Amino acid sequence: MIDYVKAHACGNDFLIIDESLAHGRHAELARAMCSRHTGIGADGIEFVDGRKIRLFNSDGSEAEISGNGTRCVAAWLAHLTGTQELVLDTHAGLRTCRVVSSMNNHFEIESEMGTPTVAAGTFRYRQQEIAGVIVSTGNPHFVLFVDTDDFSYNGLPWVELGREICESPKFPNGTNVEFVRVLSREAIAIRIYERGAGPTTSSGTGSCAAAAASMTMRGLSRRLRVEAPGGSQQVVWERPDTQILLTGPADLIAKGEAFL
Repeated sequence: MIDYVKAHACGNDFLIIDESLAHGRHAELARAMCSRHTGIGADGIEFVDGRKIRLFNSDGSEAEISGNGTRCVAAWLAHLTGTQELVLDTHAGLRTCRVVSSMNNHFEIESEMGTPTVAAGTFRYRQQEIAGVIVSTGNPHFVLFVDTDDFSYNGLPWVELGREICESPKFPNGTNVEFVRVLSREAIAIRIYERGAGPTTSSGTGSCAAAAASMTMRGLSRRLRVEAPGGSQQVVWERPDTQILLTGPADLIAKGEAFL
């Protein structure tokens, strides 16, 4: 039996499990428990050891960090301890999370997400040279700007192109892919193809990457609302040498036991 907590941030859902229960089976447990039809169902598992966390995607691969997953862990620990500020140790470094507000099992949390790096990049697919932006937020991202309502790029569906970029040999360790449509100087909409999970309703690091690319390459406001299918998050990046701040919801859904 494995105890778990399930939480989500804008529909991007995670299981939270004590590291001591993994017994080295992190990848196996992630594949089994995250399965939508034969398991509990989730985009990934956050294994927690005190304030140290490890993220495994639903395909069993380990990732450096999830902004939404980190926020879900912060919500659970805040629920347990009443602590309003937590410093969590991820593979991408320390991340400070502050509870802005809470009611019952719903939390609004501001997270320090590190200092992004942003650079122009290209990807070649079907004889098309695709201009994008390579961003690191502690994990890798490739950001494309689109002007279509369905987020397609030059006639290519975003899910198809996202998969091709994510799994391309150009990115030996894979990459997350964000498709960005500018709504105004203060707002963007995104679609996310997440490494290790596929299309997701939201992404914390993806929201930060999309915002950083928009601020740097398109001159948008340093305070951006990022709209994803699962909801909106706020990204603030005052200057290129400062930490990027991500504010959004985290909801605790359930506690349970898995027969594994």
